[in-house]
Amino acid sequence: MVKRLRTRKGASVETGISRRNFLIAGGITALSATRVLGANQTLRLGVIGAGGRMRGLLDAAERTGVPFEIAAVCDVYAPRCEEVKQRSRATDATVHHDFHALLDDKTLDAVIIATPDHWHVRIAEAALASGKDVYLEKPVTHTLEEGAVLLKAVRSCKQILQCGTQQRSWSHFRNAVSLIQGGALGRVTQVRTYWWQNYDVSWVPKPVDVAQLDWKQWLGGAKDQPFDLEKFSRWRWFWDFGGGAMTDLFSHWIDVVHWAMKANEPSMATMLGDKHVFTQWDCPDTIQAAFRYPGFDVVYEGMMSSSIDDGGLEFRGTEATLKLKRSGMSLWRESVKSNENPVLKEDSFIDGTVTHMRNFFDCVVSRQEPNAPVEAGIAAANAGHIGNLAYRKGGLTTWPVKGSGK
Repeated sequence: MVKRLRTRKGASVETGISRRNFLIAGGITALSATRVLGANQTLRLGVIGAGGRMRGLLDAAERTGVPFEIAAVCDVYAPRCEEVKQRSRATDATVHHDFHALLDDKTLDAVIIATPDHWHVRIAEAALASGKDVYLEKPVTHTLEEGAVLLKAVRSCKQILQCGTQQRSWSHFRNAVSLIQGGALGRVTQVRTYWWQNYDVSWVPKPVDVAQLDWKQWLGGAKDQPFDLEKFSRWRWFWDFGGGAMTDLFSHWIDVVHWAMKANEPSMATMLGDKHVFTQWDCPDTIQAAFRYPGFDVVYEGMMSSSIDDGGLEFRGTEATLKLKRSGMSLWRESVKSNENPVLKEDSFIDGTVTHMRNFFDCVVSRQEPNAPVEAGIAAANAGHIGNLAYRKGGLTTWPVKGSGK
């Protein structure tokens, strides 16, 4: 595949990063995200949580070209287990109702966890303790307190844990971070993040055969409550199971901000949120939020009943602005005429989930640190939790919370 990168004739980045060097850097970062795995090593994987996100992860895994087999699958809803078994090379996979039984399989090299958020740390901790490497979907934690638990679990063992913030392995995101850290934008004092989705169009709950679902097991440590299709299908929007847009969508973008700006904890958060459309949810469907970091601010806006413009980030500096989406990036200079901007543009050529999964597989073999280490995943989740804390406290919070010791 050929990466498509365009610059205006005669334009320069003016930071010592020439177009040729930028192309070379792009090649280096892309290669570092897709190291070569031994051709004769077939990885045995366990799948825990076999819903829609897992389907996407397995699709990406198949596109890596890495030889693997799905050896075991666990889900509390039986039809989902059968769906995974029907995938190529998965027909002999063992099926489990309880994740502990899957983890007892000593032949598994690694597990992929894509359950609702409230199960993430509990399952990841058990998987690491059983000697399995882990790919853990984001957000890696459901509460602020769980961060210390997960960090200890990872750093007290020799296992690999890759957090599911795939931008860390996406070549144009890696190039964007290099530009920002190289000074191409001047001094960055504001980062705008946004994400709009339309659940009325993109995610309509499908009927569930309750007779094949262990609802009590799905609830886990959450309070007992009757089955509800909305909660089962759109669990992210209920505090018992998820954290709404702040831990789902925002966590992706704030991870990129932390990475690029080398700062991973806000000192203050304010959040205005409302339930204008999806009044049955706990979490707001419409959000404006702002976070103060050392020397710069981050803003986020989004809603769940309009998808025009999708999601992205804008790093605004004194010399240039970098606009970044999953589809690519562009750099706009303050000193260049509008009809000559952007001075640099790069289009995405592959879904970063593929290269991120490839990086995980490579690290399982090499035992190297993955692109998205546990500390980064915890910091991204924490920012979302802090935003939600501000919302639930009336719109504003400082961090650490005064008098809490946290």
